[in-house]
Amino acid sequence: MTRPNQAQPPAQPSSALVIVVDDDEGIRASLDSLFRSVGLQTRLYGSPAELLAGSLPDGPGCIVLDVRLPGVSGLDLQSQFVRQGISYPIIFMTGHGDIPMSVRAMKAGAVDFLSKPFRDQDMLDAVTAALERDAQHRAEAAAKEDIRAQYETLTAREREVMGHVTAGLMNKQVAALIGLSEITVKIHRGNVMRKMGVRSLADLVRKAEALGVSQTRRTTDQT
Repeated sequence: MTRPNQAQPPAQPSSALVIVVDDDEGIRASLDSLFRSVGLQTRLYGSPAELLAGSLPDGPGCIVLDVRLPGVSGLDLQSQFVRQGISYPIIFMTGHGDIPMSVRAMKAGAVDFLSKPFRDQDMLDAVTAALERDAQHRAEAAAKEDIRAQYETLTAREREVMGHVTAGLMNKQVAALIGLSEITVKIHRGNVMRKMGVRSLADLVRKAEALGVSQTRRTTDQT
Protein backbone atom coordinates (compact mmCIF):
# COMPACT_ATOMS: atom_id res chain seq x y z
CA MET A 1 0.00 0.00 0.00
CA THR A 2 1.13 3.53 -0.69
CA ARG A 3 0.56 6.55 1.50
CA PRO A 4 1.09 9.78 -0.49
CA ASN A 5 -1.48 11.64 1.58
CA GLN A 6 -3.15 11.16 4.90
CA ALA A 7 -6.09 8.82 4.38
CA GLN A 8 -9.53 10.18 5.07
CA PRO A 9 -11.80 7.98 7.21
CA PRO A 10 -15.07 6.64 5.87
CA ALA A 11 -18.24 8.18 7.28
CA GLN A 12 -19.46 4.96 8.87
CA PRO A 13 -20.25 3.90 12.44
CA SER A 14 -17.37 2.44 14.42
CA SER A 15 -19.42 -0.75 14.86
CA ALA A 16 -18.81 -1.57 11.18
CA LEU A 17 -16.58 -4.59 10.66
CA VAL A 18 -14.05 -5.10 7.87
CA ILE A 19 -13.09 -8.72 7.30
CA VAL A 20 -9.68 -9.09 5.66
CA VAL A 21 -8.76 -12.35 3.89
CA ASP A 22 -5.20 -12.48 2.55
CA ASP A 23 -2.45 -15.08 2.86
CA ASP A 24 0.19 -12.34 3.20
CA GLU A 25 0.62 -11.60 6.90
CA GLY A 26 2.17 -8.21 6.12
CA ILE A 27 -0.83 -7.13 4.07
CA ARG A 28 -3.20 -8.27 6.82
CA ALA A 29 -1.29 -6.31 9.45
CA SER A 30 -1.11 -3.20 7.28
CA LEU A 31 -4.83 -3.24 6.52
CA ASP A 32 -5.64 -3.93 10.14
CA SER A 33 -3.68 -0.83 11.15
CA LEU A 34 -5.30 1.26 8.40
CA PHE A 35 -8.86 0.33 9.23
CA ARG A 36 -8.43 0.62 12.98
CA SER A 37 -6.86 4.06 12.53
CA VAL A 38 -10.19 5.32 11.19
CA GLY A 39 -12.33 3.63 13.84
CA LEU A 40 -13.32 0.45 12.02
CA GLN A 41 -13.28 -2.99 13.59
CA THR A 42 -11.42 -5.81 11.85
CA ARG A 43 -11.15 -9.56 11.65
CA LEU A 44 -8.15 -11.08 9.89
CA TYR A 45 -7.96 -14.43 8.10
CA GLY A 46 -5.17 -16.07 6.14
CA SER A 47 -7.44 -18.16 3.92
CA PRO A 48 -11.10 -18.73 3.01
CA ALA A 49 -11.00 -21.94 5.05
CA GLU A 50 -10.23 -19.95 8.19
CA LEU A 51 -13.12 -17.60 7.44
CA LEU A 52 -15.56 -20.42 6.72
CA ALA A 53 -14.53 -22.30 9.86
CA GLY A 54 -16.61 -19.82 11.86
CA SER A 55 -19.77 -17.87 11.20
CA LEU A 56 -20.02 -14.49 9.55
CA PRO A 57 -21.10 -11.73 11.93
CA ASP A 58 -24.65 -10.45 11.54
CA GLY A 59 -23.76 -6.77 11.94
CA PRO A 60 -22.79 -4.21 9.30
CA GLY A 61 -19.55 -4.79 7.44
CA CYS A 62 -17.73 -5.85 4.29
CA ILE A 63 -14.99 -8.21 3.14
CA VAL A 64 -11.62 -7.23 1.69
CA LEU A 65 -10.58 -10.34 -0.19
CA ASP A 66 -7.43 -11.32 -2.09
CA VAL A 67 -8.11 -13.00 -5.43
CA ARG A 68 -5.30 -15.55 -5.34
CA LEU A 69 -5.42 -17.61 -2.17
CA PRO A 70 -4.37 -21.13 -1.20
CA GLY A 71 -7.14 -23.67 -1.68
CA VAL A 72 -10.37 -21.83 -2.46
CA SER A 73 -9.68 -18.68 -4.48
CA GLY A 74 -11.26 -15.34 -3.71
CA LEU A 75 -13.47 -15.59 -6.80
CA ASP A 76 -14.59 -19.10 -5.82
CA LEU A 77 -15.43 -17.84 -2.34
CA GLN A 78 -17.49 -15.04 -3.86
CA SER A 79 -19.37 -17.59 -5.99
CA GLN A 80 -20.03 -19.69 -2.90
CA PHE A 81 -21.45 -16.66 -1.09
CA VAL A 82 -23.73 -15.92 -4.04
CA ARG A 83 -25.04 -19.50 -4.07
CA GLN A 84 -25.70 -19.36 -0.32
CA GLY A 85 -27.40 -15.98 -0.50
CA ILE A 86 -24.72 -14.27 1.59
CA SER A 87 -24.77 -10.60 0.68
CA TYR A 88 -21.65 -9.24 2.38
CA PRO A 89 -20.13 -6.64 0.01
CA ILE A 90 -16.72 -7.69 -1.29
CA ILE A 91 -13.69 -5.64 -2.30
CA PHE A 92 -11.13 -7.64 -4.25
CA MET A 93 -7.42 -6.96 -4.26
CA THR A 94 -4.74 -8.64 -6.30
CA GLY A 95 -1.14 -8.35 -7.37
CA HIS A 96 -1.83 -10.28 -10.57
CA GLY A 97 -5.19 -8.92 -11.65
CA ASP A 98 -6.40 -9.08 -15.21
CA ILE A 99 -9.47 -7.83 -17.04
CA PRO A 100 -11.36 -11.18 -17.17
CA MET A 101 -10.99 -11.64 -13.41
CA SER A 102 -12.14 -8.12 -12.63
CA VAL A 103 -15.10 -8.43 -14.99
CA ARG A 104 -16.15 -11.72 -13.39
CA ALA A 105 -15.84 -10.23 -9.91
CA MET A 106 -17.81 -7.09 -10.72
CA LYS A 107 -20.56 -9.02 -12.52
CA ALA A 108 -20.96 -11.16 -9.42
CA GLY A 109 -21.50 -8.04 -7.32
CA ALA A 110 -18.06 -6.99 -6.11
CA VAL A 111 -17.84 -3.37 -4.96
CA ASP A 112 -14.33 -2.77 -6.31
CA PHE A 113 -11.25 -4.52 -7.68
CA LEU A 114 -7.96 -2.97 -6.50
CA SER A 115 -4.52 -3.84 -7.84
CA LYS A 116 -1.62 -4.01 -5.39
CA PRO A 117 0.00 -1.75 -4.46
CA PHE A 118 -2.96 0.55 -3.86
CA ARG A 119 -3.26 3.86 -2.06
CA ASP A 120 -4.73 3.82 1.42
CA GLN A 121 -7.33 6.35 0.33
CA ASP A 122 -8.42 4.15 -2.57
CA MET A 123 -8.98 1.28 -0.16
CA LEU A 124 -10.87 3.49 2.30
CA ASP A 125 -13.02 4.85 -0.52
CA ALA A 126 -13.84 1.30 -1.59
CA VAL A 127 -14.67 0.30 1.99
CA THR A 128 -16.91 3.35 2.34
CA ALA A 129 -18.81 2.35 -0.80
CA ALA A 130 -19.08 -1.24 0.46
CA LEU A 131 -20.41 -0.20 3.87
CA GLU A 132 -22.91 2.14 2.25
CA ARG A 133 -24.13 -0.70 0.04
CA ASP A 134 -24.38 -2.98 3.05
CA ALA A 135 -26.35 -0.36 5.01
CA GLN A 136 -28.74 0.10 2.10
CA HIS A 137 -29.24 -3.64 1.75
CA ARG A 138 -29.91 -4.04 5.46
CA ALA A 139 -32.38 -1.13 5.46
CA GLU A 140 -34.24 -2.60 2.50
CA ALA A 141 -34.31 -6.04 4.12
CA ALA A 142 -35.65 -4.56 7.37
CA ALA A 143 -38.32 -2.61 5.50
CA LYS A 144 -39.36 -5.75 3.66
CA GLU A 145 -39.61 -7.65 6.94
CA ASP A 146 -41.87 -4.91 8.29
CA ILE A 147 -44.08 -5.17 5.22
CA ARG A 148 -44.16 -8.94 5.54
CA ALA A 149 -45.21 -8.62 9.18
CA GLN A 150 -48.05 -6.31 8.14
CA TYR A 151 -49.12 -8.72 5.41
CA GLU A 152 -49.23 -11.60 7.89
CA THR A 153 -51.97 -9.75 9.83
CA LEU A 154 -54.34 -9.92 6.84
CA THR A 155 -57.02 -12.57 6.62
CA ALA A 156 -57.10 -14.88 3.61
CA ARG A 157 -59.98 -12.85 2.14
CA GLU A 158 -58.16 -9.57 2.71
CA ARG A 159 -55.08 -10.93 0.93
CA GLU A 160 -57.29 -12.00 -1.97
CA VAL A 161 -58.83 -8.53 -2.19
CA MET A 162 -55.38 -6.94 -1.96
CA GLY A 163 -54.15 -9.03 -4.87
CA HIS A 164 -57.04 -7.93 -7.04
CA VAL A 165 -57.04 -4.22 -6.19
CA THR A 166 -53.28 -3.92 -6.62
CA ALA A 167 -53.78 -5.42 -10.09
CA GLY A 168 -55.98 -2.46 -10.96
CA LEU A 169 -59.46 -3.90 -10.51
CA MET A 170 -62.25 -1.67 -9.23
CA ASN A 171 -64.29 -2.68 -6.20
CA LYS A 172 -67.26 -3.79 -8.30
CA GLN A 173 -64.97 -5.91 -10.49
CA VAL A 174 -63.46 -7.56 -7.44
CA ALA A 175 -66.93 -8.16 -6.01
CA ALA A 176 -68.09 -9.88 -9.20
CA LEU A 177 -64.91 -11.92 -9.42
CA ILE A 178 -64.97 -13.36 -5.90
CA GLY A 179 -68.74 -13.40 -5.31
CA LEU A 180 -69.11 -10.69 -2.69
CA SER A 181 -71.13 -7.51 -2.50
CA GLU A 182 -69.36 -4.30 -3.45
CA ILE A 183 -69.82 -2.89 0.07
CA THR A 184 -68.17 -5.99 1.54
CA VAL A 185 -65.21 -5.56 -0.80
CA LYS A 186 -64.94 -1.93 0.29
CA ILE A 187 -64.80 -3.04 3.92
CA HIS A 188 -62.08 -5.59 3.17
CA ARG A 189 -60.17 -3.01 1.14
CA GLY A 190 -60.36 -0.54 4.02
CA ASN A 191 -59.05 -3.18 6.41
CA VAL A 192 -56.19 -3.95 4.03
CA MET A 193 -55.22 -0.27 3.77
CA ARG A 194 -55.29 0.12 7.54
CA LYS A 195 -53.36 -3.04 8.35
CA MET A 196 -50.77 -2.38 5.65
CA GLY A 197 -50.29 1.16 6.95
CA VAL A 198 -50.99 2.95 3.67
CA ARG A 199 -53.26 5.78 2.61
CA SER A 200 -53.14 5.40 -1.16
CA LEU A 201 -53.47 2.60 -3.68
CA ALA A 202 -50.07 3.53 -5.11
CA ASP A 203 -48.44 2.87 -1.73
CA LEU A 204 -50.28 -0.44 -1.46
CA VAL A 205 -49.09 -1.46 -4.92
CA ARG A 206 -45.49 -0.68 -3.95
CA LYS A 207 -45.77 -2.87 -0.88
CA ALA A 208 -47.36 -5.67 -2.90
CA GLU A 209 -44.48 -5.48 -5.37
CA ALA A 210 -41.94 -5.56 -2.54
CA LEU A 211 -43.58 -8.74 -1.26
CA GLY A 212 -43.87 -10.29 -4.69
CA VAL A 213 -47.57 -10.80 -4.06
CA SER A 214 -49.27 -12.50 -7.00
CA GLN A 215 -51.55 -10.08 -8.75
CA THR A 216 -54.53 -10.72 -10.97
CA ARG A 217 -54.20 -9.50 -14.52
CA ARG A 218 -56.98 -7.20 -15.60
CA THR A 219 -58.79 -8.50 -18.69
CA THR A 220 -60.90 -6.63 -21.19
CA ASP A 221 -64.02 -8.71 -20.48
CA GLN A 222 -64.14 -7.64 -16.80
CA THR A 223 -66.58 -4.84 -16.12
